[in-house]
Amino acid sequence: MKSNIEIYDTTLRDGTQGESLNLSVSDKLRIAEKLDNFGIHYIEGGWPGSNPKDIEFFQIVKTRKLKNARIAAFGSTRRKGVPVEQDQQVRLLLESETPVVTIFGKTWLLHVNQVLKTTPSENLYMIADTVRYLKQNGRFVVYDGEHSFDGYKDNPDYALQTWLAAEEAGADFIVLCDTNGGTLPSEVFKIISEARQKLKIPIGIHTHNDAGLAVASALAAVEAGATHVQGTINGYGERTGNCNLISVIPNLVFKMNIECIKKENLRGLKELSQFIDEVANLRHDPRQPWVGSAAFAHKGGMHVDAVLKSPRTFEHIDPELIGNSRRILVSDLSGKGNILYKAQELGFDIPADSPELKKILSRIKELEHEGYEFEAAEASLALLITRVLYKKELPFTILAYHVSNRRDGEHSICEATIKVRVGGRIAHTVAEGDGPVNALDGSLRTALQSFYPELEKVCLTDYKVRILEGLSGTAAKTRVLVETSDGNEEWGTVGVSTNIIEASLQALVDSMEYALMCSHNED
Repeated sequence: MKSNIEIYDTTLRDGTQGESLNLSVSDKLRIAEKLDNFGIHYIEGGWPGSNPKDIEFFQIVKTRKLKNARIAAFGSTRRKGVPVEQDQQVRLLLESETPVVTIFGKTWLLHVNQVLKTTPSENLYMIADTVRYLKQNGRFVVYDGEHSFDGYKDNPDYALQTWLAAEEAGADFIVLCDTNGGTLPSEVFKIISEARQKLKIPIGIHTHNDAGLAVASALAAVEAGATHVQGTINGYGERTGNCNLISVIPNLVFKMNIECIKKENLRGLKELSQFIDEVANLRHDPRQPWVGSAAFAHKGGMHVDAVLKSPRTFEHIDPELIGNSRRILVSDLSGKGNILYKAQELGFDIPADSPELKKILSRIKELEHEGYEFEAAEASLALLITRVLYKKELPFTILAYHVSNRRDGEHSICEATIKVRVGGRIAHTVAEGDGPVNALDGSLRTALQSFYPELEKVCLTDYKVRILEGLSGTAAKTRVLVETSDGNEEWGTVGVSTNIIEASLQALVDSMEYALMCSHNED
């Protein structure tokens, strides 16, 4: 296995330029330590010349002992007409005291003429002066050629001059950047190959995902000889994002046989991806390749049957190698194999030849046709299986309920009344809430706690509504998904009705019934 590709993470700088991604200094320090433990070679911490937060990060991170990564400060070449030693931004790069400094310079004459508004020769001096000055001050210098591919396609001779200026001044790496993200992988391969013939120092690749090709282009660059890959965790970044290292790394290791990160570390790939999402307070993408919850999820009956016989039939890799797991989904597309696998996963001991499997499958398909879905409502599925298998008496019955809304001065108040029966006893309670579902949840919980005190610790954590038949207007069928927790575990339940309150009550009832089922199983 080859081991000559270095991974350069820019989540803390380029990633934070993405919409909705904001990190505190504390967040950035936690992420840096996580990336270091994972085995990332370079961590770009930010731009000390752009904001006080990044300056504070560099002051603190230099006191931390990292095991694998080298911290890089990011900046630009000196300004036009300003001696490099007098450039404030360059001075701040040195004051950050990082072992690595990454600077970008202009490759594309369009930017030289219209953005910098300087001459081509002055731009070359700006690149060379800055690289040379940083090297004289003992820094490892990574030179990012901004808009390398657009600049090369426009004027290859001048683009090459900019890279050679950095090389001759002492840069340790030349990184070709697809800054606008519109270059095809075949073009990346061609230009990297041509650059390798002209440059003596190692070449890196930095891609953006505007055309959905950032990962493919990075891999093409490696095939052409690049030995340094820049990107971000989960592909965060400006506009549509940067090259996603969560996809690049396993592709290099498992598909291209390049050990850029130790194989054993990749068992923490999904956890790393989720950690960054959690710190950034962003929802994890279930469809993200490799690490998403849907990446190894199987739904079609024929697919499930094949996977259970031989996982390689519909899985390109063992999900455990990157910390993920196989999921068998249950829906109207399911076969008996889906039901058997899912039932066993939920803790039911059902023989493969059980006649009840057909009844369960039939009931699921009927309900899915009505609009129910159980992929995010496994607690409702567990209750369905229990009802078919054991035909147990329900722990409680809803006899009646009423929800009303009234105006009290400037405030609107929702009130819910519910009557439940447990055995031969009846409870009739009322509760107010911020909305009809909140009031109904409070009333149901109050009524049941008089019989089942263990429900006191159970609470609703999330509530989602989806309209299933928009053409029906206000009479459309509605699906409600409820997430509930007891402080230790979470579970999902579902309800469907043309009446949103009725659908909500179905899901709430299932959530309480499931809590009781789990509590009694523990007993």
